[in-house]
Amino acid sequence: MPSPVLKAVAVSRSFGATTALASFDLSIERGEVVALMGANGAGKSTFVKILSGVYAPDGGSLTFCGEPYRPASTQAAKQLGVATVHQSVADAVVPTLSIADNLLLDRLCDPASSWRVSPAARLAAARPLAQKVGLEVDLAAPLGSLSLANQQLVTLARALATLPKLLILDEPTASLSAPEAERLFALLDRLREEGVAILLVSHRLGDLRRIADRVTIVRDGRLVADLKPPIDFDHAIETMIGRPLPKQRKPLPTWSSGDLAEAASQAPYFSLRDLQLTPASMPFDLDVRRGEIVAIAGPVGGGKSRLARAIFGATQAVSGAMTLDGRPWRPRSPADAIRAGVFLAGEDRWRTSLFPDSVPFASIAGTLSFPFLPRWFAGGTVRRREEHEAARDAIARFGIRCTDPADRLTRLSGGNQQKVVLARWHAERARLLLLDEPFQGVDAGARADIVDTLRRHAPERATLVFVSDLEEAFEIADRVIHFDRATLNGSSLSPHTLLAS
Repeated sequence: MPSPVLKAVAVSRSFGATTALASFDLSIERGEVVALMGANGAGKSTFVKILSGVYAPDGGSLTFCGEPYRPASTQAAKQLGVATVHQSVADAVVPTLSIADNLLLDRLCDPASSWRVSPAARLAAARPLAQKVGLEVDLAAPLGSLSLANQQLVTLARALATLPKLLILDEPTASLSAPEAERLFALLDRLREEGVAILLVSHRLGDLRRIADRVTIVRDGRLVADLKPPIDFDHAIETMIGRPLPKQRKPLPTWSSGDLAEAASQAPYFSLRDLQLTPASMPFDLDVRRGEIVAIAGPVGGGKSRLARAIFGATQAVSGAMTLDGRPWRPRSPADAIRAGVFLAGEDRWRTSLFPDSVPFASIAGTLSFPFLPRWFAGGTVRRREEHEAARDAIARFGIRCTDPADRLTRLSGGNQQKVVLARWHAERARLLLLDEPFQGVDAGARADIVDTLRRHAPERATLVFVSDLEEAFEIADRVIHFDRATLNGSSLSPHTLLAS
């Protein structure tokens, strides 16, 4: 029998008193897609960073293609044949450089390379890399001009440029539309046929059903199950979180004409009238009642985020009017919105809500307090004890896995980072809460906890949730409305009618 591409035996890693991995085992064969499932903070990201050369293990052994494997850096891991596409796009791109230069970044930054070519030659070299992942854009444009979904495709193309023997994908479809995700899966099918081993970290069960040959479950830093199809995913999730799944809160919503007439008889708390987001889109109306959670569901790139930003004052609509609690709503900026109790948890948490380590507010406590500094700490002096008390309350309420309110965000798992983002906008009472893809990187158990928290606070405000995943839309919302090409397409929908639209 040929040796596996990767074999991990009793791998361990701790951060101070926190054990992230405890005697973790895993093997991946050539041409195999292994899905790694685990609750937020279970150790998945730590293991990925060990394989990627970010961390060194404290104990255990790793072999890669039959040889001992202990990369001293991320560049060393790539040179050995391990390529990683991280969940956070910001970890792998330079927005001010061209798309072509981002695709070629590893080659351009290699100190051993003497690669010096003209811009035209770089464009020519980057073009086949872009074509491999179906990226059809102007490669000379700045990468920052791309949507988050296309930036994700750039990071994937860049990883494939190294011709990896092991490809690691951390939540690769979180920012992709359904057609883009299917294009990714078709590419992974080809890579599997070529013998590339693939480690997939994803909380989306549809991803796992579509592509995984095997599902490995990690809990508290240990391997607890290794499952082959057909997989009972309810059992897999219960194994992952260590407890039974909660019973369904309510049947999936179906809306009759009578239901809609009764809802329409109530005075709306937040309204849009003849709102036109772009010159090419159609104007539309929307009413949301106090206490209601409405999901705006549609494909990535369909305009959902643009609508959220327009309500929040981060951008302006072409025309139309908004009202909040019976008064005109025309925020000139996000600061205006925050002062008025309108909060937005943006789609890309690192671009909209979190700070890098170099910024003083990069801790959990600092992240939570930053939007409210003028009200919380009049006079400009931050009172750390009060700030940390508020953070401890948020940590308990959202089940954030950490050691202290002073923990840096970069030390948290992606799911726990997302919990911090959501906790920030519950630190004060909102009148209107806008959540753009709130479950990115959040496991099934944590998602259920977050939904419960959002529902408990729903009566005191109106809530709009912008999602591309139908399962998430119907899990959280009282009403689901389809949104595409910056236009509402129809009224309240059932799962069947939304899938058919």
